[in-house]
Amino acid sequence: MGSGILNGAANAQPSSAKAQTQSWLPNVIDALPPPISREAQATVTLAPYRFDDLLWENDRTAHRIYGHALEAVEPPSGSGVDSWGKNVRWPYADRQLRAGDQHNYHGEGLDFFHVGTTRGAGGLGIWHDNKLWTSRNYVRHRIFSSGGKEADFAVDYAPWPVDVGRKVWETRRFTLPLGTHFTRMVSTISSDKPDELLVGVGIGKRTTGPGAGEMTADREKGVFSWWGPEDADHGRMAVAIRVDPAMIADVRQDIDNYLVLLRVTPGKPFVYYSGSAWNLGQGAFHTREQWDDYVAGERLNFTVPGDNN
Repeated sequence: MGSGILNGAANAQPSSAKAQTQSWLPNVIDALPPPISREAQATVTLAPYRFDDLLWENDRTAHRIYGHALEAVEPPSGSGVDSWGKNVRWPYADRQLRAGDQHNYHGEGLDFFHVGTTRGAGGLGIWHDNKLWTSRNYVRHRIFSSGGKEADFAVDYAPWPVDVGRKVWETRRFTLPLGTHFTRMVSTISSDKPDELLVGVGIGKRTTGPGAGEMTADREKGVFSWWGPEDADHGRMAVAIRVDPAMIADVRQDIDNYLVLLRVTPGKPFVYYSGSAWNLGQGAFHTREQWDDYVAGERLNFTVPGDNN
């Protein structure tokens, strides 16, 4: 499979005058408390006040994953990656979440990306028997760097079943430096069986509305780019996945996700990248073509840590 479009019109046009001009922003509802500093920083923040959400952001993009404590409160929360719109260079996500109203615009960004049980912006699972088997929320975290030029942390996902005959578990390291829309992911998936795994890395459908968005897939280059449907009140979100093309086994989709399937050896780390942007925020991606060009043009390193080959 070469470059192509999955489930989307190649020449789809904005459906409103707002989207055509790109000069608008949502109305501000109760501006956030001012930041301590307006300096660009890459940060990781644990939110124990919100069931151990983990927030990370840089000067261009912002994200969240969900902690184990949330499972009892909002079932069936899962291990998909949340992506937030952001239109300031300084950190804002913690102040936004503390306000208790992250879904509205308070002047610096907002969360209108609904992960649900999808993979969101680059979550993963194990593809087996024509189905994606996914973990629950992360259970442990370690923050290595925050507040400077790079956000760097790792999380563990507890063992989860793959059908009835296998269990797997994962440690994943997330690294987001300043100046990019891409978080580098280093995933190590272990198993109680030595056989090769098919890991599905996904982009959720219908995360910003009823439409599944427009997907561009280039298997030969390992580039997968999604341009979300327009929300008349919030704009669009864009998501991308970059993988090592040598690892690709197939490109598929299920009812909730666009998926790229990777051949993975249990216990052996592999690298992929997850990126996102808001069309009204940092990066000035006002069209699908601008986002696709950026995603394909980023120079990314897929070398596994400690691999000297």
